Order: sequence, then structure tokens, then C-alpha cells
Amino acid sequence: MTLTVKRNVRLVTEQHIIDKPSEVEGFPQREWSIEIWLLNEKGEQVPATVFDKVVYRLHPSFDDRAVQTFKKSPFRIQEEGWGEFDMTIDLVADKTHTIKHDLNFSQERYEAKHQITFRNPKPALLALLRESGPVPGDENGLKSKRGATGEESAKKKKRTEKNVDMDKLADGLQKLNEDDLLQVVQMVHDNKSPESYTKNDAEMGEFHVDLYTLPDSLIKMLWDFTADRGAL
Repeated sequence: MTLTVKRNVRLVTEQHIIDKPSEVEGFPQREWSIEIWLLNEKGEQVPATVFDKVVYRLHPSFDDRAVQTFKKSPFRIQEEGWGEFDMTIDLVADKTHTIKHDLNFSQERYEAKHQITFRNPKPALLALLRESGPVPGDENGLKSKRGATGEESAKKKKRTEKNVDMDKLADGLQKLNEDDLLQVVQMVHDNKSPESYTKNDAEMGEFHVDLYTLPDSLIKMLWDFTADRGAL
């Protein structure tokens, strides 16, 4: 079972001609910069604090400046040069997410958007991800696409009166390692009821489940399993 959070990253590139001699005739010297931002659920630009650092890998002609690392949002790089080129950028959080970026001089300012998928993010990263939008577990389930109305709301209210803290269980499940998560998937498959909401997205390698639709006995089983693993 893979728990995923998706976020959109915006790269903002600015460039302009500067009054310095160029190495190549007909190609004026330019100053350019790139900043990296996150987009929240409203599409607004917010600091990309989910990343610990960003590594820019430039054209080899930059010699000892061809690889540059920045550790503070907005991870701004500023350089000079006459030529356009493709670069790769490593966005480092729990894991490294590598994207490609086309540095070109067709506009003085342009933006590029990339979707980043965080799989099984650690608790500290989850907390940072929450600053830009919801994460799985915020609906008191690993993933739920159904709204709570009428009878379903009553069931959820009843469930919260049990001895199991559903928020804590959802967070605990996300802390489990891959092997333990596979056991959780099997446990759900073996013990769910006809009312239980689950979805196995094999193509994306994701398993979704609404904790509130699971039988009480299975909830207790998941609670005990997560507690035994020290994740609560």
C-alpha cells in the first residue's frame, strides 16, 4: 500500500540582456534566475518548504558552477551566460525528485509547472505538506472520495465515540514501513465488510481505504497492529 500526496511546483525563470561582452558574436550576454515555488490547493504561490534542498545541474561549460545547491526557499539561482540549454533540477525531500527545465530566452519571464508525487512521506514532511493543502488522513481515512451525508455521517459520529482515535490511527498507518503496509492491505482485504470502501489502483501502485467504512473488529485489529509496530 502506497500513501501518496501530490503537489504542483512552479518554476519561475527571469532573464534579461546585460551590458557585458559575450563570448559569442550575435548572442548577447544575459543574466538569468530561477526560483522554485509550491502551489497550494487554491493555485496560489507559496514557499516550497517541503524541500530540504534543491540542486541545479547546469551545462558543463559552467565548470565548477555546473552543480549548485540551495537550501532555503525559494531556492533562487542567479547566473550569467549567452546560451540556452536544458538542465536537470533535483528537488530533495524524503526522496529526490528530478525534473527537467528548459532555460530559454524567448521571454523575459516565464513559468513552468511540474507535479511532484510524494510516496509514503515521513511525519515531518507530512506536516509541511499540510501547509499547502490536505493530505491523506485529514479526512480520517487513508483516502476517501465520498462525502459524508445523512446516514453515513451518523455512522461516522458513532464511530468516533469508540475507543479508537481515528485521526491517530490514520497518522499511524502512514508511518508504517512498506512490508507492514502490505500486511495492512491483506488485513483489510480479509476482514472488510460489503459496506467498506476500498480501491486498489494497480497502475499507480496505490491502495485507498476509508477507515470509517471498516467494521469495528477490523478497526481494532488495525489499531493493535499499528500500536505493536510503535507507530501510534
